[in-house]
Amino acid sequence: MSTTTSPASPATGNPADPGTPVIAVTMGDGAGVGPEVTVGALLDTSVRAECRPLVVGDAARLRQAARILGVDVDVVAVDSVAEAAFTPGRIDVVDLALLPADLPWGEVSPVAGDAAYHYVRVACELAMSGAVQGICTAPLNKAALHAGGHVFPGHTELLAHFMDVEEVSMMLSTPRVKVIHVTTHVGLLDAIERIEPGLVERTVRRGHAAMVRSGIEEPRIGVCAINPHAGENGLFGRGEEAEKITPAIEVLQADGIDARGPLPADTAFFLAGRGDYDLIVAMYHDQGHGPVKVLGIEAGVNITVGLPVIRTSVDHGTAFDIAGTGRVDVRSMVEALHQAAQLSPRPGAA
Repeated sequence: MSTTTSPASPATGNPADPGTPVIAVTMGDGAGVGPEVTVGALLDTSVRAECRPLVVGDAARLRQAARILGVDVDVVAVDSVAEAAFTPGRIDVVDLALLPADLPWGEVSPVAGDAAYHYVRVACELAMSGAVQGICTAPLNKAALHAGGHVFPGHTELLAHFMDVEEVSMMLSTPRVKVIHVTTHVGLLDAIERIEPGLVERTVRRGHAAMVRSGIEEPRIGVCAINPHAGENGLFGRGEEAEKITPAIEVLQADGIDARGPLPADTAFFLAGRGDYDLIVAMYHDQGHGPVKVLGIEAGVNITVGLPVIRTSVDHGTAFDIAGTGRVDVRSMVEALHQAAQLSPRPGAA
């Protein structure tokens, strides 16, 4: 994680526009950079202009983070959206008070992992009740989550569990390229086994709907192959492209969706980077994550597609090596909040 960008100074002014969406912001793992990037991003005046952020986390830890960052901000515990003031220079937080005051920074902690689990749980409850219109998450640590007794592969699966959704997709967004994944947190052999035309088709449809929602009426979608050179006419692989991907593309094209492929992944991302495609469909985790992290991790955003509400997140981890030092880069969190605000409905419009 880059450490070049400092948080903005707190602003003063009137409460946020009541017509903007309320976004539940989960604090992430309290031993990582989550508290710091949360505080830093919520001091950004452009974020406050677009949404009303309500943190779900630990008020005391947020105050520690503010002191580490050297910023003057009022962290106020509230019990509901109705109690939140949403004024600049103030952070409203649903305080679960689950962390000890002496929790070390930068270490895997089952207590922090358990707390991060409950932050997500409460955010999902707020979303499902209609109290908030979107969710933005700071990073959690999978090892800490598991140590805390909650065995989920990551945020995406945790959100789907709490919202009782069987299938969602992970989309990564940067200023240069957007990628949606057919499979994510599984081994490569398992990923290839899971890929089948129905899953490919559903993933592309979720990506298409998200792009249309973001304002692109007819998105151009490039669908990656599984094998090098898209199989090279049978030279590589065992016919996976023809069996698992091409049938889905044919159905999608018949429905008027501009999905093209299967494309060699090495050239697909190059073409997307220069603007030929609005969205790339990756078949497995590293096929999509690697190029995204090269092309723009600092401003990258993780979007969960297929939930009842939009969920965005930073595209970096807990960065234990710099947690608690104040040397954080808040750009990804700021961008995640921007996209949550832009993709979430206004109150009463959901």
